[in-house]
Amino acid sequence: MAGQTAPHRIVIIGGGFGGLYAAKELGKAHADVTLIDKRNFHLFQPLLYQVATGTLSPADISSPLRGILSKYRNVKVLMDEATDLDPVQKKVMLKHQDVEYDTLVIATGVSHHYFGNDHWQLSAPGLKTVEDALEMRRRIFLAFEAAEKESDPEKRKAWLTFVIIGGGPTGVELAGAIAELAFHTLKEDFRTIDTTETKIVLVEGLDRVLPPYPTELSAKAAQALDRLGVTVKTQSLVTNIADHIVTVKQADQVEEIPARTILWAAGVKASGMGKVLEQRTGATLDRVGRVTVEPDLSIPGYPDIFVVGDLAHYAHQDNKPLPGIAPVAVQQGKYFAQLMQRRLKGETMPPFRYDDAGSLAVIGQNEAVVNLKSVKLSGPIAWFIWIFAHIYYLIEFDNKLIVMIQWMWNYFTRNRGARLITGESTLAQDYGESSSEKSPVEV
Repeated sequence: MAGQTAPHRIVIIGGGFGGLYAAKELGKAHADVTLIDKRNFHLFQPLLYQVATGTLSPADISSPLRGILSKYRNVKVLMDEATDLDPVQKKVMLKHQDVEYDTLVIATGVSHHYFGNDHWQLSAPGLKTVEDALEMRRRIFLAFEAAEKESDPEKRKAWLTFVIIGGGPTGVELAGAIAELAFHTLKEDFRTIDTTETKIVLVEGLDRVLPPYPTELSAKAAQALDRLGVTVKTQSLVTNIADHIVTVKQADQVEEIPARTILWAAGVKASGMGKVLEQRTGATLDRVGRVTVEPDLSIPGYPDIFVVGDLAHYAHQDNKPLPGIAPVAVQQGKYFAQLMQRRLKGETMPPFRYDDAGSLAVIGQNEAVVNLKSVKLSGPIAWFIWIFAHIYYLIEFDNKLIVMIQWMWNYFTRNRGARLITGESTLAQDYGESSSEKSPVEV
């Protein structure tokens, strides 16, 4: 129509919680929105550990981005990967094309951090992607299969030893899930081995598991892990991983733990877009590469570039950065969308403020801890709260329904139907003694 201004061009990089919720909220704005992600689906990362331990399948916690956003006619999805940025020309360089923007929001999240020991990655995979979860699942169930065929008692013991490095929510959830597998789900499935002889070791460098949680809930979680049969080693640092041996230092004592399955849940580092922003805009990065943002989530000196979610270092509330969890990313994505809609009308908006409803971590069946604003819970009640919170945040109705039915079935049967060993491999890789074995799935 004559005289009508062209829609504002908003480009969102990343289809995780922050980017997706920003796109959804902008679905009816007078703006052209482009969401860019190197995957064609949104992944519900908080439940990845259940894929890794055979409770759920990848499709149960994934939703196609185009399907989610199809009803918003002003939103376009591009499956591509951002590689660079020109803030002067207002252009994002992708692998296959360039995209111009009026406003840019970056929500590319974080990946694993091995604290200078990246060579450990092949021996101890982390858990951030579907491929990571499938590789973990392959290693976990392959360990039991290998132990069933192993005649040497010491080698069999190593196959039945699982070491999880990192006592945060991911590490605690992995440890609890593997314990339930070994001591309940699989105990009648094998004829040569007794899966209840499985040893699960959870290693945490600080003085308690779940360090961000209140002390009493950390203690409850440790007690629940002990009841499940998990050995918890706190104030313990992993100093080496080689030849299927984890070297752990606790005070002046050094212990070597032979283990054929080692899983990493100890730290994160920001995606490469953080470094790009530092180079192109002079943005300040913290020690793990997250981008320091203004109270409105923009980059200092660039009111048209925003960072949301795990990549953002937001320290304007209680003088400490917000945690890298899904509710923070969701609220930041929604805030950005509301801010943009007000800006397009010439209005302003107060700074972002995170409404912390609480934190949750599950340890096992009927075992969880919940830290709400005024209530701290553990046990079965906390477990049910955890279930309903995660069902609520799943994106599409079919995912909610499938996961709820699957969890109900698992609750009554203790069965896990997604116990598949997949991925191209060779016997030498899976059963050989070399510490340089290659993962069949990129991690």
